[in-house]
Amino acid sequence: MNNNVSNIIENIKKVIVGKENTIEKVLICLICKGNVLLEDVPGVGKTTMVHTLAKSMDMTFKRIQFTPDLLPSDITGISIYNQKNGDFEFKKGPIFSNIVLADEINRTSPKTQSSLLEAMQENQITTDGNTLPLPSPFIVLATQNPIEYEGTFPLPEAQLDRFMMKISLGYPDKRSEKVILRRFKEKNPLEEINSVLNTKDIIKMQKEVKKVHVDESIDDYIIDIVSKTREHEDINLGVSPRGSLALFKASQGNAYIKGRNYVLPDDVKELILPVLGHRIILKPESKIQGSNSEKILKDILRKIKVPVVKRND
Repeated sequence: MNNNVSNIIENIKKVIVGKENTIEKVLICLICKGNVLLEDVPGVGKTTMVHTLAKSMDMTFKRIQFTPDLLPSDITGISIYNQKNGDFEFKKGPIFSNIVLADEINRTSPKTQSSLLEAMQENQITTDGNTLPLPSPFIVLATQNPIEYEGTFPLPEAQLDRFMMKISLGYPDKRSEKVILRRFKEKNPLEEINSVLNTKDIIKMQKEVKKVHVDESIDDYIIDIVSKTREHEDINLGVSPRGSLALFKASQGNAYIKGRNYVLPDDVKELILPVLGHRIILKPESKIQGSNSEKILKDILRKIKVPVVKRND
């Protein structure tokens, strides 16, 4: 495993117990310049994990609590009239941070949700006719509760497509939960977390991951998978080209954090659910019959021939 990746995972594990696989996926999104949607029930550690990630890296961090009365300007910023010089001055909002936690993103209106679209896709915002770049590196980690529907606004497909991955932490096993009880007995370990990486480290990793070799057979493998989602009888809307590109980049990221300079088919297979699962829309009748994205994607994988990739030295 890459040394920087190993250091940050070990640091996060001081707080988050038994979720190394989830931590790896979040790091893949960070080094591949993608965004993450954490969907899970309350109390499993979504917000805590984001806080721990932020503290593990010497980067700016802002938390935005999404509520029904939140306005787009509360996120992007607002122009304020300065009486001294008789001009408007732009006061930057919390979006101007390296790491942005969009907490309970589905509790605010679609208008406010849409204010994140440009930031998530192009790392910039446009206000009053001016385009302003966001800090680099930049990542949005959004959380939402899949259980509560009252007072929530489901994310539109256009916004879901901007998330590189949609992942869940899930409940800890008995052994991990016991460790949590012991670890949090007298103090919160999050308070003692120190940074192990800085902005330069992350930018360097973002450049290095692009050099990970991807054989053309892997290209064809990804395209075959994505094409099947567009032809499947149970799917109303298949994966977009943005989705296939996300899977391509995420596969590079998976190889990179595991210390390889080449992508294997297993990298693609490992990430197909978190990267593509939220990008397909099933037909209503398919849902009634008990079908879901996971079942369909696994079925597609079984029917596609896995390429043989030679090691790249």
